[in-house]
Amino acid sequence: FWIWRERGFRTRPFEMVTHTPQGIPGDPINVGVVGTEKEVVHAFAVAGWDTADAVTLRTAIDIGESVLFSRPYPDAPMSRLLFEGRAQDLAFEKPVGGSADRRHHVRVWQTDTVGDDGRPLWLGAASFDRGVGLSHDTGAITHHISPDIDAERDFLIGGLKADGLLTSTSEIPGIGATRTGRNGGGDPYFTDGTAVIGVLSAQQ
Repeated sequence: FWIWRERGFRTRPFEMVTHTPQGIPGDPINVGVVGTEKEVVHAFAVAGWDTADAVTLRTAIDIGESVLFSRPYPDAPMSRLLFEGRAQDLAFEKPVGGSADRRHHVRVWQTDTVGDDGRPLWLGAASFDRGVGLSHDTGAITHHISPDIDAERDFLIGGLKADGLLTSTSEIPGIGATRTGRNGGGDPYFTDGTAVIGVLSAQQ
């Protein structure tokens, strides 16, 4: 049985949604893992996820060429989203097809909450990029997500579980059930509002 506790003096619950740097609500928090940073990176690597590159001029050009010319780019960068006022600590992706336009992806943040074994809780926003297009709000080039973010949550947790990387899972309240959500790029989404937390096997 997994028990979580707060480290320090948290006086309010997490707001279970990310924001763009402009303050627009982004992708909801829908997954989490308990483990050290080393264990998190190891688990995603074993499960076949790549660590995303940092956003630079070079990687921005590379992802554009990947989409335009259908070239593989398994560690393509992700834009910044903020949770609790901070950009993601880690980001992982699993491409689908021969370019960076379609991919499973998740951004994760280490929190000030720990499990009963003292290892930190990491919360994440997982969604599936179904293609590249123009932002519904800004007109900028961006990825568009599939609206069923619960399916991506279940894909991620299910993959970690299938590879024997989790000792247990549990559910916590997320953003709450919604049928008409929109993320920072204006993409619609729906969710049952639950986040699923997986406890990673401890590495010796």
